[in-house]
Amino acid sequence: MQLGFDGMPQRLYACTPTRLSTWLDCPRRYRMTYLDRPPPAKGPPWAHNSLGASVHNALAGWWRLPVSARTVTAAGDLLEQGWLTDGFADDAQSAAHRRRCRAMVEGYVARLDPASPPAGVERTVATRTDLIAVSGRIDRLDDRRGPAGGGELVVVDYKTGRHLLTADDARSSLPLALYALAAERVMRRPCRRVELHHLPSGRVLAWEHTGESLGRQLRRAEDIAAECAAADERYAVGGGGRDDDVFPPRPGRWCGWCDYRAQCPEGSAAAAPRRPWDGLADEDDRDSGAAAGQPA
Repeated sequence: MQLGFDGMPQRLYACTPTRLSTWLDCPRRYRMTYLDRPPPAKGPPWAHNSLGASVHNALAGWWRLPVSARTVTAAGDLLEQGWLTDGFADDAQSAAHRRRCRAMVEGYVARLDPASPPAGVERTVATRTDLIAVSGRIDRLDDRRGPAGGGELVVVDYKTGRHLLTADDARSSLPLALYALAAERVMRRPCRRVELHHLPSGRVLAWEHTGESLGRQLRRAEDIAAECAAADERYAVGGGGRDDDVFPPRPGRWCGWCDYRAQCPEGSAAAAPRRPWDGLADEDDRDSGAAAGQPA
């Protein structure tokens, strides 16, 4: 453990990949999300978030069924039963996307082996270094054992947006790398492969990390966390100081998707507000995939 002033142990910075990504996207949104209390009012819920949560919940629930009940139809039924309607323009739009997602979920599970369950579903993992304690929840953690045994763990992340992805998205993803590191340390088994499963297209975008590439991502996370910790301290010492030198906005077209757009003059000037259901469309407006509310 590192030592701070006067030889006292330095407290680890506790974070999630989402918290780190929020800082990178926009320090002002970071402040509003994690520091301001009470937090500023958010905008209305997003339909694409409801859609994504409905699909994720159905896939997680499918693996929790008894093996004999893990049928294609059961996956569709779970999607229907847990469908979330927040953010849709009307009942007709919600129903149309529910039907599309049922077909998408059923098509996906039809390619899975119900008798080969993953090592974890919605599994929370955590790890720490001398500087940070990071935790997060993995959509699915696969156990890819070969015929001779052994094998490795694989981090699987579901994607439901219509934006097409590439293997570079898997390679550069800080959250996926941190999940792999945490899974390897928690499960005490190799975990180097990360996969984005893009349900609308049926494509799997994969990347095989090395120990060196995971180390680079971990150092990147520590660097971001150091910036966050310094900003948090400035905020606390300043009595809630809202200095834009510490928490500057990063305005752009993506501000139309931000939950706090109405609270941010720069963001309001940078982009027109998006309607709650706009993320359902296949639009080329994803400059910052991790921005709040923005489809990914």
